[in-house]
Amino acid sequence: MNRAKGAVRLSKYFQRVSARNFHASIATCMRICSCCHQHKRNAVDQKVLDYNKVFQRSIENPDDFWAEQADDLVWDKKWDKVLDNSNPPFTKWFVGGELNTCYNAVDRHVAEGNGGQVAIIYDSPVTKQIKKITYRELWEEVSLFAGVLQKNGVKKGDRVLIYMPMIPQAIVAMLASARLGAIHSLVFGGFASKELSTRIDHAKPKVIVSANYGVEPGKLVPYKPLLDGALKMISFRPQKCIIYNRPGFDFTPLAKGRDLDYTFEMSQSHTTDCVPVPATDPVYLLYTSGTTGLPKAVVRPSGGHAVVLKWSMWNIYGIKPGEVWWSASDLGWVVGHSYIAYAPLLNGNTTVLFEGKPVGTPDPGVYFRIIKEHNVAGLFVAPTALRAIRRDDPEGDFGRKYMPLSSFRNMFVAGEHCDRETMEWTKKVFNCPVLDNWWQTETGWAITSTCVGLGMPLHPTPGVTGKPVPGWNVKVLKDDFSEETKDSELGQIIVQLPLPPGSFSTLWENDYRFENTYFDLKKNFYNTMDSGYRDKEGYVAVMSRSDDVINVAGHRLSAGALEEAIIDSPYIAEAAVIGVPDELKGEVPLGLCVPKHGMDKSDEQIKRDVIKHVRDSIGPVASFKLAILVPKLPKTRSGKIARNTIAAMAAGKPFKIPVTIEDDSVYPAIRLALKDIGYAPDPPSDTAIN
Repeated sequence: MNRAKGAVRLSKYFQRVSARNFHASIATCMRICSCCHQHKRNAVDQKVLDYNKVFQRSIENPDDFWAEQADDLVWDKKWDKVLDNSNPPFTKWFVGGELNTCYNAVDRHVAEGNGGQVAIIYDSPVTKQIKKITYRELWEEVSLFAGVLQKNGVKKGDRVLIYMPMIPQAIVAMLASARLGAIHSLVFGGFASKELSTRIDHAKPKVIVSANYGVEPGKLVPYKPLLDGALKMISFRPQKCIIYNRPGFDFTPLAKGRDLDYTFEMSQSHTTDCVPVPATDPVYLLYTSGTTGLPKAVVRPSGGHAVVLKWSMWNIYGIKPGEVWWSASDLGWVVGHSYIAYAPLLNGNTTVLFEGKPVGTPDPGVYFRIIKEHNVAGLFVAPTALRAIRRDDPEGDFGRKYMPLSSFRNMFVAGEHCDRETMEWTKKVFNCPVLDNWWQTETGWAITSTCVGLGMPLHPTPGVTGKPVPGWNVKVLKDDFSEETKDSELGQIIVQLPLPPGSFSTLWENDYRFENTYFDLKKNFYNTMDSGYRDKEGYVAVMSRSDDVINVAGHRLSAGALEEAIIDSPYIAEAAVIGVPDELKGEVPLGLCVPKHGMDKSDEQIKRDVIKHVRDSIGPVASFKLAILVPKLPKTRSGKIARNTIAAMAAGKPFKIPVTIEDDSVYPAIRLALKDIGYAPDPPSDTAIN
């Protein structure tokens, strides 16, 4: 790409933008000018507001509250109505308004004179490269790739499926789709051909964007052959597949008449303007984990999505425009969509795109190195990554050489319950507050959190996930959903309707399933399907999925609480608890324990210590007498433990290993350990683990 030529293109483009009032009408331009002024002021000074006042206003007067937040974005057409809840649960926000998410995430920053700021830091220890991309460079790449998509027939409302590794071109493809008003569906790179084919067949993309290879420690992931295999399984055919051949790797053959070379097409492309999109139209589809029968794709509406993500960067995470933010997730998951790509760019931050692992690329000090080297102010990470670092470097020796982390203020964890020992260890070795927050693929952003920008204490009670975020009217109800629970009583967590902006508006092509899976319209709530409790100060603790609650002789016990008690043992790095059948009590808990490296105790001594810790912590009511030691736990690539498969194995029931499991080789060792204590009878002969 000729950068001098690109600079001329850019200059001419923004001359056109200026002539038409920054991509907006004259009336809207008045609001844009105010918005730009506010953005510049925010870069140097962010006001800390009072959480209680902000939360109360968001619930009692949502129209005015969210209209005020929406004024921080550039709109092509102002909305006619902020909130339309006339047909619940199909709530609509900013009805009649039009905007373009890509413009707000990229173009506006260049137009405001911030084009020289770094937008993306691509840090890839697996390929030994670091690349910094400015907002001006990102604008050019996105605008040109939008031209490639447009040339191949993509227009507003079409789907673009993205199947790529953790490389900048994946973010470029997301933003280019949004630039045209197309709907992207980014499929996690860990999916093989079968699951990929299901998503292609359901989304019916006009264009698929992929790459030759992904890179994992010690191996290459053949993306293009997996895509070819997926397309052979289904009758649907995309119009084109655009393949990025990563430099330094074998050039993958292209299918004649179907495949196009990404680099060549970019060299022949032209800059492309943003297309205004109704605020209620989708910006993306995201398939939820566990798709086994009918696909389940969350639909994310453009307007509310952009409003809440920009608002969240300061108000929840305390990150000012211009600062460096790192979400150590994968673009294929909702955290990656929201907090690698969209939220930091909407807020004018520098976002870190990490292609590596918490350990082994090259060592457990890599997170410390990235924070130090790139001046990261805030980090979003799954507890699984922290446990891996702690397991391999329990004393924090690898990270110590990068201390102090002078730019680093806060770490945020989500995706699964973070046990107390892991949280306290992390606070110590990273020397920062570690704040849990809770949300779901469906919600798109945090339901509960410690809202740093709203002045909440940075050291809340251990085990909680914060308080309800403004906009989320959270309640904890008894099992029959008849009334609220008492303080600290385990119950079902629900959200009173309407859901705030940014949450899903439906499931793709399945309104019926959307309404009947998630909502109780008679009682006017969204069922999160998570269990937990609310303490006397209003903090929420999310303990487990509702189906992970173990019923022991009528006593409901949270798997998460039992796991936390197990990890209190000095010998255990990780744990999972399942319920197994018991003739007397109906069900009793069984703990799968991963020992720390280098323990000088026998297996029996470790198991006795684990059982004692649980009885001391939970009490005899837990009936906890069963523990086994295993080398690893079966986890999805997003860090969730596949408890249902272990429980089925223990009970001798047929089951299928989820395609998202990172290492399915753990199952034979678990089966042997279960058999040693009389569980895991062989399943019926006509069933197989696959």
